[in-house]
Amino acid sequence: MRSSWHSKLPFVFSQRLRNNWLLLCVLSFFVLFVLSRSYSSGEFDSTAASARPNIYSSYRRLKEQAVNDYLELKDLGANHVNDYGLCGKERENGVPCYNVSANLLAGFKDGEEFDRHCEVSRNQQHCVARAPKDYKVPLTWPGGRDVIWSGNVKLSKDQFLSSGSKMKRLMLLEENQIAFHSNDGMTADGVKDYSHQIAKLIGLGSDKEFHQAGVRNVLDIGCGFGSFGAHLLSLKLMAVCMAAYELTGSQVQLALERGLPALIGNFISRQLPFPSLSYDMVHCAQCSIFWDDKDGMFLIEVDRVLKPGGYFVLTSPGSRQQGSSVGTKRGSEKGTKRGSFSSPFEEFTQKLCWNLLSEQEETFIWQKTTDSHCYASRKDTFPLCNGEDGQSYYRPLVKCISGTTSKHWIPIQNSSSLNSVELQIHGINPQDFSQDLEFWRSSLRNYWSLLSPVIFSDHPKRPGDDDPLPPYNMIRNVMDMSANYGSLNAALMEAKYSVWVMNVVPMGERNTLPLILDQGFAGVLHNWCESFPTYPRTYDMLHAKGLLSQIASARCSIVDLIFEMDRILRPEGWVIISDKIDLIEKARSLIARLQWEARVIDAGNGSDQRLLVCQKPFLRK
Repeated sequence: MRSSWHSKLPFVFSQRLRNNWLLLCVLSFFVLFVLSRSYSSGEFDSTAASARPNIYSSYRRLKEQAVNDYLELKDLGANHVNDYGLCGKERENGVPCYNVSANLLAGFKDGEEFDRHCEVSRNQQHCVARAPKDYKVPLTWPGGRDVIWSGNVKLSKDQFLSSGSKMKRLMLLEENQIAFHSNDGMTADGVKDYSHQIAKLIGLGSDKEFHQAGVRNVLDIGCGFGSFGAHLLSLKLMAVCMAAYELTGSQVQLALERGLPALIGNFISRQLPFPSLSYDMVHCAQCSIFWDDKDGMFLIEVDRVLKPGGYFVLTSPGSRQQGSSVGTKRGSEKGTKRGSFSSPFEEFTQKLCWNLLSEQEETFIWQKTTDSHCYASRKDTFPLCNGEDGQSYYRPLVKCISGTTSKHWIPIQNSSSLNSVELQIHGINPQDFSQDLEFWRSSLRNYWSLLSPVIFSDHPKRPGDDDPLPPYNMIRNVMDMSANYGSLNAALMEAKYSVWVMNVVPMGERNTLPLILDQGFAGVLHNWCESFPTYPRTYDMLHAKGLLSQIASARCSIVDLIFEMDRILRPEGWVIISDKIDLIEKARSLIARLQWEARVIDAGNGSDQRLLVCQKPFLRK
């Protein structure tokens, strides 16, 4: 989309440029005239001589400012289109911080080369994100959940043809589309029966009763292509796929392309970017993790993010850890008596105070204890950590138990909708929370109305009551880059928009992520001085309130932030930024060089806050 408003930019800039040089010439003539008059009239005495440096200094500052204005206007004007070139083909699907070859050169090995190392790739050249040759805008939800464009993801022909890979359940349609079977292949009867089986094993009548058991959010590790998560979403459970970075056939890229929540992450050497006691269930189906490696530290990490009374579900036929731990069937009823422990895996689960609830066929379910004192009795193996982990952001894995003294130690079976008591446990004033939610309720319709080309027309205006609103399924993947209480997410859910939100809590800000997760939303801690752990073109809309101010106060680069937004935003995706006027203008100037459509909108309340509404164009090669 290219409006005539953009075609007027060079004329506007050339007018401003001509005015700046005219002003410079007039002031230069005036200063020279004063100096010549003073010299010729004999007034250039010691007093005048002492004043000369001030006159010269002021003139120099004015000249430097004029030159800077000229360079800025020149950048935004004549060279507007060509300022930043497209990124090379090698960066079409690349993710900064996960450059395996660079990590190997930096000396990382033993699996750590697949981990996150932002320090290795900090100085990447700025360039505009390139879409693959056959890229197409994703289908709208819910159609896009079941059919995606094959050119939008990086899959090799071998992965389509290999009968032994997880891709064998993909189906190619008309040579450019991929369809996803409802049968995920995890069990013979399909994903719905698999979900029902899990519910039965934890003592429920069906998977529709997960909420009654306190299960509202699930961390799905190694999610295949996301069918289990898609089913859980249909049950109004928030299931976040988390899988390791993969150069081709990425599980995270596939899930996000389908409009399902997903995040790059792995169990290698560092903690996940979640606080303690974050999830009601952790699920692993053929996720290829050797859980008893590293003296059980991977299981300790699961215990850290799992809430009291939460469930660890493992479905892993024929794997190393499965065969060595619970390969011998001992029944399938809840509360089955267990024999002596004969493997490190079983010993670890016992010392973690987990109870094996049930096992059936290839699925095993453990439940974390609700008794925090249980860990103290087994501290000889896994001691208690000193203090709470606070903002756990890719810290090294530890061999100690955390969360037992947290005020958030509340069994999932006792969880309920947020009330004033629970808000106070989170350190949140109930009145502040209510006011924030009401603000986003009232702001949502205004925000949604701005997702329209009408604001970029020849005669831009704010969409009015008579203008039709964008359809509810216009966007699917939304990121709130500075989520605070998660109230924008709550307002979207109340209004029944068919979106999900990745709520990001920036490092250095108040850690409200436990509150966000307790509402059943998706969320993660992140340092916006670094790249976000996702693939290019994976979000339909980015929202950032006050993030530019946070970045500036942290002395990080707003330029880097804008290019990161360009990387993770799909073509024709939307951005809404709210911040102070000066920072909004700085961002607008940069965004103009990226060829985005952009408008600055006055909030109309007399404050110095402005909205910057942008749409990323579809740039062909």
